[in-house]
Amino acid sequence: MAAGKVLSFGELLLRICPDGDGQWLGENKLPFFVGGAELNVATALALWGVPSAYLTALPENFISEQLIGYMQDRQIDTSPVVMQGERVGLYYLPKGKDLKNAGVIYDRAGSAYADLTPGTINWDAVFEGVSWFHFSAICPAINQNVADVCEEALKAASERNIFISLDLNYRAKLWKYGKDPVEVMPALATYCDLIMGNVWAANKMLGMPLQEELVADIEKEKLLQHATLTSEAILKEFPKCKIVANTFRFDHGTKGIRYFTTLYTQGELHVSQEYVVDQILDKVGSGDCFMGGLIYGFYHQRSPKETLEFATAAAFKKLFIESDATTTTVAEIEETIREYAN
Repeated sequence: MAAGKVLSFGELLLRICPDGDGQWLGENKLPFFVGGAELNVATALALWGVPSAYLTALPENFISEQLIGYMQDRQIDTSPVVMQGERVGLYYLPKGKDLKNAGVIYDRAGSAYADLTPGTINWDAVFEGVSWFHFSAICPAINQNVADVCEEALKAASERNIFISLDLNYRAKLWKYGKDPVEVMPALATYCDLIMGNVWAANKMLGMPLQEELVADIEKEKLLQHATLTSEAILKEFPKCKIVANTFRFDHGTKGIRYFTTLYTQGELHVSQEYVVDQILDKVGSGDCFMGGLIYGFYHQRSPKETLEFATAAAFKKLFIESDATTTTVAEIEETIREYAN
């Protein structure tokens, strides 16, 4: 594929992490991290040497200036950023919790990004020199306007033959504007060349069949069978899509994790090596890191299997990093693949 920039589109969020016991109130301190699913992807790609650009909306104030400086220090091209509105989106997540966990509180209404409307973004300028466009299902979950902006972006990217990837991130606490994901996502998925998620998200967001008997006992062979089933259903329903990736992440013991992934393309299911570990640090951003790894591999025209192993190891390493985006280098990821090789 043409080696242009990878453009990631989504909302920059600040993740604020109060401790569960309320100690932060006595200490007057709240740890926070710069996040947002698509920014995590953009940050990983820039770290790994892929030309990475980021499109979001931020208000004109000193916080935004500092955030833009922060991204530029990480070699992310921020020229597409739209300056408008009044505030940066926030979310609160108790330390060590998972985003799918009920603990998350979103404070995103009325943010600069949530106030985006169709017709505001100059797609000619934004897509200049771009060969890959990435977004996630979190964007259209915010409100109808943002969903419409996503569709506008996808049309513009398709017209320019830009490769499009979608992460089927499901956030139950968003989707509050009267539509179910399955009423919005299939129209957007139509434009996508690569769809990443898991068999549950594909069911919830794209209406793909979910066979309960295959997922009931989380037996690996049955899960792999379901990955094939889901992938083939997606490729059939969305003919433009050529690659489907699924992640499987399960708790292991009290604080550990069991993790493996699949990639289906050209009629073949590739399965990653499995990572099992007794203790992890932070689940946030692991899926974004996996997505970044897929983009990295395909961008460099690696084989599907190599791409999958790289993405899986990158996501696994992210479980030991206390921030939203990864700080692991390509060399460290490749070392991890060797270290855990069966």
